[in-house]
Amino acid sequence: MSQPACVLLLSGKRKSGKDFIADRLQCRIGPEVCQILRLSGPLKEQYALDNGLDYQQLLDSTTYKEMYRAKMIAWGEEKRSADPGFFCRKTIELAQPDRNIWIISDARRKTDLAFFSENYQKVLRTIRMTCSDDVRKQRGFIFTQGIDDAESECGLDECVTWDIVISNDGDEALLDMDIDHVVRLVQFMYEQNKST
Repeated sequence: MSQPACVLLLSGKRKSGKDFIADRLQCRIGPEVCQILRLSGPLKEQYALDNGLDYQQLLDSTTYKEMYRAKMIAWGEEKRSADPGFFCRKTIELAQPDRNIWIISDARRKTDLAFFSENYQKVLRTIRMTCSDDVRKQRGFIFTQGIDDAESECGLDECVTWDIVISNDGDEALLDMDIDHVVRLVQFMYEQNKST
């Protein structure tokens, strides 16, 4: 199993800006050393193969993905019931060895946290994206029963202490300060791990 210098595990509700923040962090840290890994990537790829769907469209924030979201979640839950770390392992198999700062952009379940805590405890930092429902609605969020009240959206709402909480409600100055804080932390961890 690959041993990164730093793992940032991002979590948040739909339309809270997880991918947006992941992209900004990668850009600021440097794409030559930092990569974004999505737990949903292997899930969507296999689901697309099994069902004759367009994998690339399942990766986008589009209505195409939303049409299949509920069935994809149910299918993923079956896989996780049999093996809770299945998608986590599949995701890190895709990691490029020359980029040893990982941003896991979409942790959704306690089993995701458990997997990364058990395997990468010394280099792991957990980050929760917060965003008001009003702002999420402006970004296209519509509450969908069976999705927004399911474990994939609510599994990490309680009983989790996050290392960092980032507010993504549209205040750019606050968001930049939060991102600066994370970037400095990553740089410190990266230097520490290079010297050991």
